[in-house]
Amino acid sequence: MQLIVKILFSAIIIGVVTEMAKRFPTYGGIIAALPLVSLLSLMWLWIEKNDTEVMSEFTLGVLLGLPSTIVLLAIIFFSLKSAFSFSVSILFGVFGWAVFLGVQFVLLNLWKNIN
Repeated sequence: MQLIVKILFSAIIIGVVTEMAKRFPTYGGIIAALPLVSLLSLMWLWIEKNDTEVMSEFTLGVLLGLPSTIVLLAIIFFSLKSAFSFSVSILFGVFGWAVFLGVQFVLLNLWKNIN
């Protein structure tokens, strides 16, 4: 039952954001950029686990994912502005995200090994 509540609540938020984006794209984007998924995930984790160590590791993962997400969105933005199709822009963005995330993890592991 709890899984169904999570899915429905999360789907409603996504639906509301996309409906707003249809009418007001910039505001929809701003709302989509809010840490809704992170906060929802934290809330569900807290309800299910109530473990600050898990919460701390999760938030670190979110922080580590932010730079590559910014790269993904920047690539998609500039690709669309350069008249690439939506699907090609998404493909470029996902590829750039994966490369950046891979480089980031390699650099983090090197840094951990140095210290």
